[in-house]
Formats: sequence, structure tokens, C-alpha cells
Amino acid sequence: MVDKREFILGEFRRSIDDRYRISIPAELAEPLTSQGTECILAKERAGALSVWNAETWGNRLDQSVGLVRSKIEAGRLEGRIEDVQHLGRLLSTRHKHVQIAGRGRLLIPEGFREFLGVEPGGDVLLVGAALCVEIWQPEQWFSFLEGRMPEFGKLLDDLAG
Repeated sequence: MVDKREFILGEFRRSIDDRYRISIPAELAEPLTSQGTECILAKERAGALSVWNAETWGNRLDQSVGLVRSKIEAGRLEGRIEDVQHLGRLLSTRHKHVQIAGRGRLLIPEGFREFLGVEPGGDVLLVGAALCVEIWQPEQWFSFLEGRMPEFGKLLDDLAG
């Protein structure tokens, strides 16, 4: 499901303070908090987290998990118990409800700090990813971009065409 809101775009460098907080610029925080201060923080890939509007995330997750449950009830996932358990483990650790506090401050909780791999005083890059905001360890972001930037024109043409 694609969210119908305006795309969240922009790239900002921020530092993590000594309490593992990041200040999210208003232009990135506003779409995440349109229904309140609660958001969803998700592990994406080593060195990257994402922050989602709670309603958008909830709808997306409910729809996907509902389809899996329906397949289980219909017997269409027989013999795939390990895959279902693997999905359950990832769902258990992948996301957490968080608050964006005053001045756009987001606390990175334990378990997510290690996954991001940035210590207090270290820099992160906040990147608008159209539907969410991503928090990247700078080296991981540049590595990710290096391999994907040449695909930009084709990707835009494919999605827009």
C-alpha cells in the first residue's frame, strides 16, 4: 500500500546527543506526526533505521499480517512453519513505538542504537524516503547511494511511466 500523502524529501546531517536523541527537522517531522507524536521506529538494514507515521505503518503491517494469517487459516502455508516463525521473530524485533518530543527530538531506544551503530556525539544522516524518514550511519548511506544513484533516471521513468 502506498501512502497518498505528499512525499517526505530532504537530507540533513544531525548529531546524536549523549542521551541518544536526534533532532528531526520540522519538514521531516511534520508528516510523521500528523495524528500525534507517536511514530514507529523500524530496523531497515545494518546502519539504517526508519521512522514512520504510526497510522501509515499500522495500516501497512495490519494488511500484510492479515494476508499471512489468512493463508495460514486456509492451509496455504503448510510446510512453511520455519518461514512463519522467522517472520514472527523479525516482527518482534523490527519495530517499536516511539515519540517525537518537543523540538522534533527522537530518542533512539536500546536495541536500535546497536543496529544503527552510531555512538553519542556521532553524526547521522536523516533522509526523506518518500513515505518515511530514514536515519543512516553516514558511511552506510554513502555506500548505499554509490550503487543506486546511477539507477535514478530509470527508476523515475519506470515509476512515472
